[in-house]
Amino acid sequence: MNTDPISDMLTRVRNAIMARHDNLSMPASKIKSEIAALLVSEGYLKSFKIVRDNKQGVIKIKLKYHDGTPAISGLKRISRPGLRVFTTANEIPSVLSGTGTAILSTNRGILTDAEAREANVGGEILCHVW
Repeated sequence: MNTDPISDMLTRVRNAIMARHDNLSMPASKIKSEIAALLVSEGYLKSFKIVRDNKQGVIKIKLKYHDGTPAISGLKRISRPGLRVFTTANEIPSVLSGTGTAILSTNRGILTDAEAREANVGGEILCHVW
């Protein structure tokens, strides 16, 4: 049993990139699929799909590379089960002076930092991607 599925997802992506894999798979969940969809829309991943082969299903992710260099150079989990990190709409952090993306869990769903600023909502900072 995994107590932090988001950290597990980020670690699997980080390990697959370091091993230069093209694909990876992990157990599916709603929050993982929403994070994967955000990473695809932000250009960090090629694509993802959910395969329902059992009750839970599996997320299959295709990683993105530019001339052998991964599109994701770093992933960092911010809020974790032992230490939750929340922010207001005015204090949403900028990741690497705007070149990275913060992913937040808000009352309007999982949003990037730019979408949260535009919607003027705060929430829990899940992770930073750059």
